[in-house]
Amino acid sequence: MPGLTIGETLPNLEADSTHGRIKLYDYIGDSWAIVFSHPGDFTPVCTTELGKIAAYANEFAKRGVKLVGLSCDDVQSHKEWIKDIEAYTPGCKVTYPILADPNRELIKQLNMVDPDEKDPSGKEVPSRALHLVGPDKKIKLSFLYPASTGRNMDEVVRVLDSLQKAAKYKVATPANWKPGDPVVISPSVSNEQAKQMFPQGYKTADLPSKKDYLRFTNI
Repeated sequence: MPGLTIGETLPNLEADSTHGRIKLYDYIGDSWAIVFSHPGDFTPVCTTELGKIAAYANEFAKRGVKLVGLSCDDVQSHKEWIKDIEAYTPGCKVTYPILADPNRELIKQLNMVDPDEKDPSGKEVPSRALHLVGPDKKIKLSFLYPASTGRNMDEVVRVLDSLQKAAKYKVATPANWKPGDPVVISPSVSNEQAKQMFPQGYKTADLPSKKDYLRFTNI
């Protein structure tokens, strides 16, 4: 599907939202951002998802992340639906804007068109997509789920932590990594550089190849 993908720049879209008319760059500023779409208002899985995202708002805020929702329903529909979202997930408040896209233009620019699903009138609808955007406005990660599967917010937070560590240090995170686990030193960092960059030390895995490329450290 043509459209936005990892490494590309988020377009500076302007749209009506539950917070009034906004431009993405003005709203995001120098923060990280999560831009996520949902197939439709007043639908079951989306109601659980947006409530869970709202429940995690403090976790995202601690990491300097702005949240932006999107669907093809209009602003008034969004505002009415928010009442259901907050009622279903007690204690949550939907404080992030939800963009309206009645002409289906934003979902095309954001590569969030579901290839199979249509609304009752036969028009395109958004996929269950999520872009994680860096302060440079480039897409760092994209999730694309089918309509039948809700997203896991713990995984969104985990990959956000991974990306922010990678952006700050020359490291990567291994399989099943979670915060507090050792990270992997980038192959572009020599052993001498690693000693200077990671004074806490690092451990090299003993592999049959005897190559010292798998180095772990704690940061």
